[in-house]
Amino acid sequence: MTSTGADPSGLSPVRLTTGLPETVLPEESGAVMAGLRSAMEQPGERRRHAVSDVVRSSPRSLAAWAALGSLARDDVEAYAYYRVGYHRGLDALRASGWKGSGLVRWAHESNRGFLRCVDGLRSAAGAIGEHAEEERCAQFLRQLDPAWRPDWTGIPT
Repeated sequence: MTSTGADPSGLSPVRLTTGLPETVLPEESGAVMAGLRSAMEQPGERRRHAVSDVVRSSPRSLAAWAALGSLARDDVEAYAYYRVGYHRGLDALRASGWKGSGLVRWAHESNRGFLRCVDGLRSAAGAIGEHAEEERCAQFLRQLDPAWRPDWTGIPT
């Protein structure tokens, strides 16, 4: 080895890692999260409209899509909202370096909007009879976070 730390053979050092790579999504902006908290404090039907306004102003917010899914008027509407959040989440994961496999853990607050969308999609798929998709989403959640517990999101199993 030379004094600069370079290998004299010219080969790059091998870096060994253990386990799957982990992706952590960027945090949602403080303004979006404040708007979402305020929207969720609205009464009754106004709450869903207020969350829709957050989605309208920040359509990439996974937390907002998950909240909108939780406020859906029926299973088909919930399915649609969660599916949009799921696909937006896959886009966000890829932009954060995810290559289609690896961990996306619940322990990171910034991952929770996406995981809520996947879990909501799982539940809504089951409710509309899409049982194969329901099982795929359940398996995906376990792959993303091996410690996954359905009670984390509060979405029915």
